[in-house]
Amino acid sequence: MKKVMSIFTNELINPSRNLYNKDLAPAKERKWGTYSIVAMWMSDVHSVGGYTFAAGLFFMGLKAWQVLLAELIGVYIVMCLANLTSKVGTKLGVPYPVISRISFGVFGGNIPALIRGVVAVFWYGIQTYLASLSIVGIILIFNPAAKSLMTGSFLGLNYLNWIGFLIMWVIELIIIVFGMEIVRKFDNFAGPLVYILMSFLIIYVIQASGGHINLNVGLADKKVVGLNAVYTFMVAIALVVAYFSTIILNVCDFTRFSPNNKVVRRANFWGLPVNFTLFSIASVITTAGTIVIFGSAIYDPILLVQKIPSNSVQVIGALGFMVATLGINVVANLVSPAYDLSNLFPRHIDFKRGAIIAAIVSIIILPWKIFESPDVINYFLGGLAAFLGPIFSIIVVDYYLIKKEKVAVQMLFQLNGPYWYQNGFNKNAIWALLIGIFISVPVAMISEFKVLAPFSWFVGVIVSGITYWLLMKENIIPENNNNIKKGIGL
Repeated sequence: MKKVMSIFTNELINPSRNLYNKDLAPAKERKWGTYSIVAMWMSDVHSVGGYTFAAGLFFMGLKAWQVLLAELIGVYIVMCLANLTSKVGTKLGVPYPVISRISFGVFGGNIPALIRGVVAVFWYGIQTYLASLSIVGIILIFNPAAKSLMTGSFLGLNYLNWIGFLIMWVIELIIIVFGMEIVRKFDNFAGPLVYILMSFLIIYVIQASGGHINLNVGLADKKVVGLNAVYTFMVAIALVVAYFSTIILNVCDFTRFSPNNKVVRRANFWGLPVNFTLFSIASVITTAGTIVIFGSAIYDPILLVQKIPSNSVQVIGALGFMVATLGINVVANLVSPAYDLSNLFPRHIDFKRGAIIAAIVSIIILPWKIFESPDVINYFLGGLAAFLGPIFSIIVVDYYLIKKEKVAVQMLFQLNGPYWYQNGFNKNAIWALLIGIFISVPVAMISEFKVLAPFSWFVGVIVSGITYWLLMKENIIPENNNNIKKGIGL
């Protein structure tokens, strides 16, 4: 495959040291071609969590074709939304926290950046812990005596699990501290790897089940019809969008390194509708096969691999899914806080230091305890996730409807100009965010609204988007504004 790279030579003129470092500046080298962006989406989808999520949709009581249709519609919506934020990153060449400055102000941009960063750090710790379990499994295969390390514990985690967690933690940190180019190369390898593993799992379950696989696996236990089926169908669509709500926001962290928007749109198509659908089909085939083989559905591919009567297969499978989880964890949960923390104190924290700080915090929060408490996950992380819809709509409405895609990149690094607003904060954006979360968070967290809970992301998008437009409509930039047109990246 031909290597894609473009060089952008625009330089910032006297940027403020309080707003600038080289990692936040517009990207010059654009090496993320179609394959790299597709591989990034593969890394985001091809994980244990993605497998469980995709297969789980088939157990909602809908027929298989209805679930596939809902997934197609949902992931197509995700693609359209990702195209909006992707374009901003590709055009301007700056990461998500700097893009947030356009609507929230040069200092106010830290608000949406830190919200996204907090969500990412918590999930980073949880995903690291889950992936470390496969390392523990591998250790026990080669050294069964290591089970004795599970008798003692420190901070609620036994010593063997600590070993597995720290091994995984160090590997992820090594990948990220070498920068985005290493992330690209790692994703180029990790993204497609899972398809090889999934092919082996499909062959295994087909052979072991004698080919008796029913894709309508959920209908025996739970069948929905009529209006209930319509509601469940809509919920399935909303869940797909919600699943990708974090990466939709900061996909610009990756597309800023792409040569043009045509490359990104093509990659988003192959990486989302095509890739997600194929992975979903593979997930449900293997899950349906486990019902025939073991008498109950196994949603976790690592558990499925551990049940295969071959130590070599178990090791290869565990390593494969460990690599896949490394991919999603770095892409979705470590790149974002690295940039977000760098944006908070650009003079003192670069991308590498931001990644190290985020990784350290992921240990301090004791993610294994969070994972063991569904209430914490549902109320704290679920509540924070409900913030993401309002942030997305404010950024998109501002860029496309208010600013008309006219942004002076130079001014994003200056303590004056159109993005200074009031002392570096756009109060209209903050008010729109507060109003949006005031409605979307209760919808997501309060049991009385459980019927609407799956749609909380959309509720936040609509409320904050309309509120922001009404507050800012008098500030819409005229088409012939020459001052803005002088900005870099137009």
